[in-house]
Formats: sequence, C-alpha cells, structure tokens
Amino acid sequence: MTSDVRKLPTGFGRLWTAQTISSLGDGVTQAALPLLALTLTRDPMALAVVTAVGTLPWLLFGVLGGALVDRWDRRRTMWVADTARAVLLGIPAAAAALNVLSIPLLAAVAFLLGLGGLFFDTAATAYLPDLLRRDPALLERANSRLRGAQTAMSGFVGPPAGSALLALGRAVPLLTDAVSFILSALLVRTLPAMPRPVPEVRESLLRQAQAGASYVFRDRLLLGLALRPAVGNVAFLAVETVLALFAHDRLGTDTYGFGLLLTAEATGGLLGAGIASYLGRRLGTGTALTCTAVVEGLAILCLAAAPNPYVAGLALAVCGAGMGATMVLGPSLRQAIVPAHLMGRVASTSRMLAMCAAPIGAFLGGWLATTYDVRTPLYAAAVLLLAMTAVTASMISNRRVEAALRAAAAADVVRPAPACEPDAEGALPSGSHQAR
Repeated sequence: MTSDVRKLPTGFGRLWTAQTISSLGDGVTQAALPLLALTLTRDPMALAVVTAVGTLPWLLFGVLGGALVDRWDRRRTMWVADTARAVLLGIPAAAAALNVLSIPLLAAVAFLLGLGGLFFDTAATAYLPDLLRRDPALLERANSRLRGAQTAMSGFVGPPAGSALLALGRAVPLLTDAVSFILSALLVRTLPAMPRPVPEVRESLLRQAQAGASYVFRDRLLLGLALRPAVGNVAFLAVETVLALFAHDRLGTDTYGFGLLLTAEATGGLLGAGIASYLGRRLGTGTALTCTAVVEGLAILCLAAAPNPYVAGLALAVCGAGMGATMVLGPSLRQAIVPAHLMGRVASTSRMLAMCAAPIGAFLGGWLATTYDVRTPLYAAAVLLLAMTAVTASMISNRRVEAALRAAAAADVVRPAPACEPDAEGALPSGSHQAR
C-alpha cells in the first residue's frame, strides 16, 4: 500500500489526543495569566513582563534543550515535562486561593511553563517521525491534524474558556490547565516506546548543541526551511504590533470587530492546515511552500490597502491559510529528512531562530508606525515576505526536496534497523510496525 492510503498508527491517536487536551489547557492559561496579572497591577511594563517571559526559554536554552532531548528518551521527556507543568501550576493556584499571588510569582511560573513547553515540543517533534517511520505523506497528515487541533483549542476554545473560568475563581483556570497536563502525561505514558538513536561519540553538551546548529546552517534546504518562520515572524510581529491600532483608526472597528478579525485569521489557519497535504501532493512540497509564502505576502499587502473591515478580514483569513499550510509542510519535511539523532537539535535551532526574530518584528512595527504611518508596517511586512520568497525559492525547490528525501530514504535502508530492546522503564514497543 502507498503512504497516501496507509492509516496512521494507533499510537498517533493517543499523541493527538494528548496534544489536543494540552492545547486546550494552554489556551485557558494564555487568557488567564494576563487577566490574573491585571487583577494585581495596572503597570503596562509589569503586564508585558508576564506575557513576554514565556518566550525567554527558547531564546536562552533552545539549542541546549534540543541537545538534551537528543540524549534523553523522548517519550519520557514528554510525560515528565507535562507532569512537572501540572505540579508547577498548583503553586499559583494555591497562592491565588490564599490571596498571596504576586507579579513576580506569575512571571516565574510563565517562564517555567515556557521551559517545560520547550522540552515537550522538541521531544514531540523528534518522537513523531520515529512513530511514523519517517513517511513524508504520513508526517504531513499527522502534522495537519496536530496543527488543526492546536489552532482550534488554543485559538478558539481555550481563551474564552479561560476568561469564563476566571470568573469562577482565580485558581480555577490554573487548576484546569494542571488537569489537562496530567491527562496529557497519562496518555503520552501509554505511547509505544521507540528505540533511542545510536549514541554519538561522547561530547560535551555545548559541542553537541553547536553540531546541531551548524547542521542547519550548512544544509541549504534546512536553512531555507528555518528562514521561512524566522523572516515570517519579523513580518507578522510587525503587523501584529499595530493591528489593533490599524483596525481601530483605519477600519473603524470596535473591540468586538477586532476579535472577529482575529477569528477570521484563525479560521484561515485551520483551512490551511487541512489542505496542506493536498497542496504538497499537487504542487510538490517545495513549490507549495513557495506558493504559500507568496500568498502570505500578497494577503498582507491587501490588508494594508483594505478599505473596510470585510476586505481586511478576508485578507487575514487568506494569510492565516498560508501560514497554516506552511506550518504543516515545513516541519513535516524537516522530520522526514533529518537524522533521528539530530532531530531535537535541528528542531530547536529552527524554533529558536523564529523566536529570536519575533522581538525584532515587534520593534520594527512600532518604529515604522511611529515614524511614518500605521499602514507602513503592513506594507513593509508584505515587501519583506515577498523578498524572502525570492531568496528561499531555490533553497526549497522541488528538486532539492526530492533529492533530500531520496538521500534520507537511502540512509534508512543502509542503516540497520534497531532491535526492539526494552527502554529504560522496561517497556517493549507495543506491536509490530503494521499493528501500530
């Protein structure tokens, strides 16, 4: 049977369910933490700190975290990270119940939650290609479902649920997220155990981290895949920084209308994630990625010139569709071509580049809006996206993608299949490849 019709293994269903539950909890906390901070202070800087510190682990420890994930059992890393985050959320929940909650405590919790997310996300990214035997078509289908569920839960369901739960008590949304982490950990614990990658020559953690980063920068295809979200984050954060002001001053929307604009973008993201595999099959992954980049740039250009909220909503939906498809196709291709023993470091390096680019985009958007006009950051973002497309088109061409997939398949054939030895917990992989 071809990979287009072969079913996803049953283990993926448990992984999908775990990440869906966890994404729901994340959406609840993403809405609740800023609102909790708002009950303690009206200082904009303090509120910004609580929001921003969650990204710091990726900036400070991204590549090192990937190196650690490549050393550790990935399934265990996931459920331990979820369990630790569940316990962690009990601290501010207790502080809220005892009325001793503070901004420094919320900031510390946000930072540690981000650190746990770093290890979980990196381990999950590295575990999935092992589970799916690095099949490119299955990886696209799996990432499409994971991305769709994440968008729905953290973008649609979680935030309003977090706001509603906060009305029941300051500890309620935090405890809800803790329960979601516990359920996720229990499900991940039941996933099939995967043989660990063949250990490398013993090196220091820093040297292994450097090896993973250099692997990305030496490979033109992987570098192109990493540049897409990095440059994209500069552009999208420039837009996001001024979007509320643009919607209010130029489109005449109120708070409710602005929420609908964000909903339109999230809806487009769901659609894009759903059709990503189809685009990859019809156009080839490289061409599809180039087309989605062009779509994103043109959509932002239309947003900048939008005369009313309806055109702006349509432009945001189209841009969201392009981003949704990109965030399925890019990671799926990376998972299919990167050797298993480097997957954690390569994934975390790419994610770190994207996270580092975000503050640059936010600063650029604010500066351009202040110096020129509120539409200027949108035009600049569109130009940046289209210029990035021209630069990376040859780096992620279909020819280069197909060559990388052939090389990865040949390496898998040459490399002897690892024996199904018990993992560190004494569990054997459940069932054969066909049964899973």
